Amino acid sequence: MKNGTMRSVINLNWFTVAPGVWGLRDLFVNVYLIHNAVDKKWVLVDTGRKHTAAKIVELADNFFWPDSKPAAIILTHGHFDHVGSVAELAREWDVPVYAHLMELPYLTGLSAYPPADPWAGGGLMSVVSPAFPAGPINIADHIKMLPEDGSVPDLPEWKYIHTPGHSPGHISLFRKRDRLLIAGDAFVTTQQESALSVMLQTRKIAGPPRYLTSDWEAAGKSVAALAALEPEIVATGHGQPMRGSQMRKMLHKLADNFEEMAVPHHGRYSKQPAVADESGVTFIPTAPDKKLPIAGVVAGIAMVATVAWLLYRKNKKRRESFWMELGKEVERQIEKSAPSLI
Repeated sequence: MKNGTMRSVINLNWFTVAPGVWGLRDLFVNVYLIHNAVDKKWVLVDTGRKHTAAKIVELADNFFWPDSKPAAIILTHGHFDHVGSVAELAREWDVPVYAHLMELPYLTGLSAYPPADPWAGGGLMSVVSPAFPAGPINIADHIKMLPEDGSVPDLPEWKYIHTPGHSPGHISLFRKRDRLLIAGDAFVTTQQESALSVMLQTRKIAGPPRYLTSDWEAAGKSVAALAALEPEIVATGHGQPMRGSQMRKMLHKLADNFEEMAVPHHGRYSKQPAVADESGVTFIPTAPDKKLPIAGVVAGIAMVATVAWLLYRKNKKRRESFWMELGKEVERQIEKSAPSLI
């Protein structure tokens, strides 16, 4: 603890997952801090949005000061809400960033991800997904490939599992000692497509976020592989940690009924996946005949603003903050990418 106090992190939305593992929620995405007590090192898993860096640094200073610098950053995958602060943090800390081989093209400037899928349905987050950046970013000066043997650098108790589907090089992390699973976005613990569910942090084992998942067959196999681990605790990229037999029952139900419960009926990638190799995306299926009008995205933003105002009138500050921040995030991205939405 910095200066023997935790006072400065009171306003950070952090939570304990298990001994030596903490999470930080920023708007709609989680990052994780894992402490290696034997070697007195710690590792950051994912880096959140572009504006999350200061919060991560503050939490690290309070938890690990004076040795606040991590040994490494591990990325479950490279989508915008998981790598938004990675370049800034890698430069500030001068630490290596590890990712799977199949994820490297999107982290070294070689390839953008397949387009988001607003036809995937499920809620407002899907509707506004074309405004989310698809990359790539370029952190070639810091990026390193994860070892092929499944080991996790600087975390000897942990193994990683390649869990593609949501992205080609997506990984999940598993600690066998207490059967703790950090699943990234291989599956999540809220209905991420619904802004209301995200705001309320409704607990539910659900498939990977529909709007950015481009290979549903691979995603289903990944969920089945993770369910077979029989985890005791799951922590995901979106939603609250869950644990115990009821969680496992829900996870097995998802694995056994993946197509029915997770795969969108009319999504861009529902019948045909995007294809990628070590160089990046090589094939993108044709979009559905019905194009998404820009009016749909604008209506989504209007809904965000309206609900935020109503909640403000009721003095629900925390909920207002969520909607306002989400609206600002979408507006920022639309300013950058509106021509591509028409």
